[in-house]
Amino acid sequence: MADRVSVLILSTDLSEADVAIEKARVRERFERLYPGKLELFEMIYESRWRRLWEQFRGESDGSDGSDESD
Repeated sequence: MADRVSVLILSTDLSEADVAIEKARVRERFERLYPGKLELFEMIYESRWRRLWEQFRGESDGSDGSDESD
C-alpha cells in the first residue's frame, strides 16, 4: 500500500487531496497492524512521501541554483 502511494505521487497527476486520501488509508491500516507505533509511521512513510512530493511535484521557487538575470 505504501509503495502504491509513492507511485501515485511519481506517476500520476492526482491532486494532493486525492493522494492524501490514499495516505490516510495506509495510515489506518498501519494503526490496526501496529498500534501505538504512529511515530514510526511518520518517520518512515510520511517523510518519504513528503520528500517525493517536494522533489517531483513541488512548486518551482526558482531556487534551483540558476540565475536567470544574466
